[in-house]
Amino acid sequence: MSNLPKIGGHLLVQCLVEQGVTHAFGVPGESYLAVLDGFHRYRDQIQFIINRQEGGAAFMAEAHGKLTGRPGICFVTRGPGATNASIGVHTAFQDSTPMVLFIGDVASDTRDREAFQEVDYQSFFGPSTKGFAKRVERIDDVARIPEYVARAFATAMNGRPGPVVLVLPEDMLTSAVRANAITGVPPKPMPHVTKVESNFGLQPLNNLRSMLLNAKQPMVIAGGSGWTPEGAQALQQFAEHWQLPVANAFRFQDTFDNHHPFYAGDVGIGINPLLAARIRKSDLILALGPRLGEMTTGGYTLIEAPLPKQTLVHIHASAEELNRVYQAHLAINASPAQAALALAEFPAPDDLPWAAWTHACHADYLVNLQPQSLPGEIDMPAVVATLQQHLPHDVVVTNGAGNFASWVHRFWRYHGLAKGVKTQLAPTNGAMGYGVPAGIAAAITSGRLAFTIAGDGDFLMNGQELATAVQYGAKTIIVLLNNSMFGTIRMHQEREYPQHVAGTQLVNPNFAALAQAYGYAGVRVTRTAEFEPALLAAIGRSEGTLIELMLDPQVISTRGTLDAITQAALGQEEDRR
Repeated sequence: MSNLPKIGGHLLVQCLVEQGVTHAFGVPGESYLAVLDGFHRYRDQIQFIINRQEGGAAFMAEAHGKLTGRPGICFVTRGPGATNASIGVHTAFQDSTPMVLFIGDVASDTRDREAFQEVDYQSFFGPSTKGFAKRVERIDDVARIPEYVARAFATAMNGRPGPVVLVLPEDMLTSAVRANAITGVPPKPMPHVTKVESNFGLQPLNNLRSMLLNAKQPMVIAGGSGWTPEGAQALQQFAEHWQLPVANAFRFQDTFDNHHPFYAGDVGIGINPLLAARIRKSDLILALGPRLGEMTTGGYTLIEAPLPKQTLVHIHASAEELNRVYQAHLAINASPAQAALALAEFPAPDDLPWAAWTHACHADYLVNLQPQSLPGEIDMPAVVATLQQHLPHDVVVTNGAGNFASWVHRFWRYHGLAKGVKTQLAPTNGAMGYGVPAGIAAAITSGRLAFTIAGDGDFLMNGQELATAVQYGAKTIIVLLNNSMFGTIRMHQEREYPQHVAGTQLVNPNFAALAQAYGYAGVRVTRTAEFEPALLAAIGRSEGTLIELMLDPQVISTRGTLDAITQAALGQEEDRR
């Protein structure tokens, strides 16, 4: 590149450009002014997105990592900036999302004195199986910036993807770079880092084939990170060749086309009881990509740890993840996309004994989609159906955590990555406040429309990022469910401590008016019939829109309502049998 950087902050930004980074998210801080100057210098090649709070910035970076498969980039200042961003780092860790968090830090000559906003980041983010990050490093030598950045990208993407934290002393960023500091020639960044795919031989595939041929009721559970459109298409071909039912792991519902006749549903919070029963009855589970965490396994009950009752074949990108919780009957170290490509070429016999089982699994999923008569003036299944009817097939669907998300998880039918693009951004670690910034990041970086479903408590955690959306011309449509409470916690509270309400009531603002103050359009809806006109108007606007649904506060638990519906469906299914 011409105009080589002279100080560390410039070199750092140049390294990001060399790694293909087009957007970085963050809140500015005086600890990394030299990096901000680097963003100014390379403004034609990389854009620094100014956020309103570090948690929102980290969520945006995490969402970008999910969307692209390359590390999302976040910059924050020391101390409070870093701790605010930790929620996004934890999300990236549990969701296996590639991400790099850069933290501007105190100068080297003030370290270890409890200087202003000083934090021991190695201890705070320390890498472990229960920590925040895969790697935490500090760059003390300005000449080694390219080395550390390249290693951070490699660590974030390879094996089980995840977050890396790089700490940047303020004085290092302003230090001059010597002409021969790296290669003996004017400094240049390391080569563009690519993901290393795991290779596996024919023997594991032959073992899997033998297990499949001995099965009577097999089930595929697909999910996790690292999928590509080609891998998703290969998974579909494999399922079709072998007539296999495919369920998607918690909040990875776009891994397999929900319209496909072999789709069995999603395995997560509020699982269809019919699907849960199928998983328990299954004699072989092929877990392709997910790490089989608590939510996907129903608290380790659908698949019992450490020794499952079902024959378990676990395919995962990280060797360290295999046999860590579950002792699989067959463990294969491979990225899900690469494994699916190999399985798509897997020869299947002409006569398979489980065709009726596969069709019954899909029929159970369709039962779970049937419209229901629900209390109140707003029919949420009808609202989701209206959204599905009018929004484009490539819309990015985002949500945070709360009972409100159950409506989309159950009734939205994802077309899947096999159609060419990722369409679901949701936190498997259950982080509230994720949906709004994730949708904005998707709109900014992909140019696609983003639809966010949010709760009132969820929205208030990062609703200020609407200002970011307006600043960068990002259009999102937010459907906000207002029932004046932390609904999920109230649901548990009503069950464990009936009529002892404490700490779950909310006195809310007028969210539609609040959105208008930020520069969004805002509208309140009190009846189902009002929703479609509001949505069509939102689609037609150039700016974003927040549609506030005024729910009956007595309907405290969307998830509880869904549980009642699915239990009724289970009873009906048992009656038919």
